[in-house]
Parts: sequence; structure tokens; C-alpha cells
Amino acid sequence: MAELKAVILAAGKGTRMKSSLPKVLHDVGGKPMVTHVIETARQAGAAGSIVVVGFGAELVMDKIGDAAEYTIQHQQLGTGHAVVQTYDKLKDFSGTVMVLCGDTPLLQADTLSELYKQHISSGAKATILSAKMPDPFGYGRIIRSSDGQVQKIVEQKDASEQEKLVDEVNTGIYCFEAPELFAALNSIDCNNVQGEYYLTDVIAKLVSGGQKVSALVIHDYQQTLGINSRIQLAEAEKIYRRRKLEQLMDSGVTIMDIDSTFIDADVTIGSDTIIYPFTWLEKGTVIGSGCRIGPQCRIQNTQIGDYCTIHFTYAHDCRIENEVTVGPYVHIRPDTVLAKGVKVGNFVEVKNSLIGEYSKLPHLSYIGDTDMGAHVNIGCGTITVNYDGKKKHRTTIQDHAFVGCNTNLVAPVSVGQQAYVAAGSTITKDVPAEALGVGRARQKNIDGWVTKHI
Repeated sequence: MAELKAVILAAGKGTRMKSSLPKVLHDVGGKPMVTHVIETARQAGAAGSIVVVGFGAELVMDKIGDAAEYTIQHQQLGTGHAVVQTYDKLKDFSGTVMVLCGDTPLLQADTLSELYKQHISSGAKATILSAKMPDPFGYGRIIRSSDGQVQKIVEQKDASEQEKLVDEVNTGIYCFEAPELFAALNSIDCNNVQGEYYLTDVIAKLVSGGQKVSALVIHDYQQTLGINSRIQLAEAEKIYRRRKLEQLMDSGVTIMDIDSTFIDADVTIGSDTIIYPFTWLEKGTVIGSGCRIGPQCRIQNTQIGDYCTIHFTYAHDCRIENEVTVGPYVHIRPDTVLAKGVKVGNFVEVKNSLIGEYSKLPHLSYIGDTDMGAHVNIGCGTITVNYDGKKKHRTTIQDHAFVGCNTNLVAPVSVGQQAYVAAGSTITKDVPAEALGVGRARQKNIDGWVTKHI
């Protein structure tokens, strides 16, 4: 399909969104709408995409990066005017141009592949992706002749009462042969209610010129839904996430409650993992097999190994290896690595730290900027005091060390292999291997104090 290129219309502001962000940059499934469209076009065989930008052009181009080429529509004068802006990039292209809308994130690649195949096999100069809508209000209608041939597309505001009764609508998605597309665009005008250059007028021009136009009716009209408001955004989000959950369940993942589980587009999960209710798995997260995730977890950009149990936890930008147990009420912060077999218990926060194999942080601790060995036991209430008011410092705790409850380790400091730290200590000096570190004031009891003072 090297002769297929995509043009994606993404210049509009989307005034009904009531947002300073360009409409096409609002996320669905953790990914901007326009990014979904670019990726779907590529999966369908497009050899590249040209995105027509306008409102917030720099924001759109910064977000998309080198995933597409760009052309700017400085004035939004309609869809036909938008496509004309791509002429300089396509004037020497003689293949098929697939025109897509940047606000249709639910489109699937097999639908676009089928559209392109029909376009080529039919010999048409233009092929429209149409749909039968339960409520066609607001959509352009596909007007056919008595023998079923496409004659034109009429916009809602320009349609007669008879034409408004038609339920086959234009989705705004087309395949055109490039030379015929641009030739027709040069001859359309803006004599309509909107005062805009409609891309749909190209269809009538081709028909009147004796060129063949076909239409492929899509059965799942939801794929073509455009997003123009926050309500429609929420509806698309729900459809997309349900689709993602079904894909995961088909691959061997158990979702306990599909109505309270939210998983982004690029999240991957191994078989026999169970996702419990009220769990958010966000962009960049990879989860292995045989895990138990949730309930009440939010996990972002985190790699999780096999056979882990994580519940009531917020983890982001970190790595959790095999057979780790985390939770409840745990915060795993960026640049943390929990090695195989680690246990992180209730009310623990770990930040920018390496926790070695089978070490235990059972409860009520803060471990920050720490290099911890294997088989270390951290007592309840332990804090690595990593910040002196100006700089962060690291703590080192070596293999098989034992840190007693209610201990402050004032960094930079090191606890050696098999060393012990007495409960209630504030440690400011290194504790050698196999030594006992004690850093607390000697207890003094004053006999009879209550009788004299109370």
C-alpha cells in the first residue's frame, strides 16, 4: 500500500469543548485523539500522514513530533480549503489520498483497510465511508440515485426536508485519487449557508464530470463518531476503554468489574493476571503474568514483573520485579526499583531507591534516595533523612542488615552487612558490618517525681 497517504484534518479549535487546548489534543484512552488517528492510518497501510493544523498549531506539532508532516491552515474556511493546503506536499503524488478527521479516535485500522480496498477494486475516483446513524441530525446526508449510485453529499444546514429524512450519513472519511481530488477542489465555491469550501462538494463535481464515486457503509457507526464536546469526549472514552478491556480479557486477563476499571491504550498485561475494581493503569505501564492488581490502585509508566500483588497503591515511573508484594496504602515514587521478592507494607513511601531482593519494608516508613541490599529488614517508623535543606543525600543499607523501629538514618550514611541498628536510634555515622549502632540518649528515671509535681 505504498501508494496510500493520509491527510488528517486537525485545524479546528473545537469551541464547544470550551478549552484553551486544541480539540484534537484531548486524550482518549490516555492518548491524544489525533495520535490515535495517525496510528490507525499507519496500521491501515498509509505510507505517511499530513496533518492540517490551525488553532494551537505549535501545540499540536510539539505533541505529535515526527510522527507526521504538517501544513498550516491559517484561516479555517472549511474542509475543502483545509485539504487544499496540502497541495504543495502532494502535487507530485499520483496515488490515493485518504482524508481523515483528527477528532475520530475510535476508528479502527481494519475499517480503513476495507475502505481502501473497495476504493481500489471499484476503480472509483472517490470512495466515501458512510454510516447508518440512529439519529443523523447534524451530519451530511449521502444522496443516491434510484439505482443506488452516489450523487452528492448534502450538509445538514443545506439539506431539504426530504433530504433530511435520509439516514445514511457522511462520516467525513474518504479515499480520493490525488489528481482528481485537487482538480475538483480548484473548481468548488463557498456559496452555501456556512460560506465555506466544503470537501463534500468534490463528490458532486466528480459525479457531474462522469467520474465514479462509491461508498462503503460501515456497520459499527460508533467508530466514526467525532468529538465536539466534553460530553462526547466522555462517551468516546467509555467506548474506547470498554474495547481495551475486551481485548485484554480475550488475551487471558481477568477484569473483575469492567465499569470500575480504567486502562490506557498502550498498557500491556500478561495472562492470568487479575485486575480488581477501582484500578487505573495508565500510559507506559507493563504488567506481567499471574499478578493481582488492585483494588484501588493507580499505576503510571511502571514495569511490573510476574506474580506480583499490588493493592491500594499509587506507583509511577518505577520498576517492580517478580514476586513483589506492595500495599496497602503505599506510594512508590519515580526511579524506584523493587527487586524480586520485596515486601512493601502499609503506609510506606519509597522514592528514588533500589530495594534489593527479599528485603522488607513492612510498615510506616519513608525510604528515599537509598541503595538497599538483599534480605534487609526495616523496622516500623524508619526514615531515611535525605534532605539537609539544600541537597539530597543517599543512604546505603547493605545485605542482611536489620534496622530497628523508629529509626532515623541521617544521610549520607551507611549501614554495613549484617549490622543492626537499635530501635529508636538516630544514626549520623556509618555502622560497620556486623556492628550494633545505637544512637539514642541514655534513659534516666527520677523516683518520686509524680508525688512531688502532680
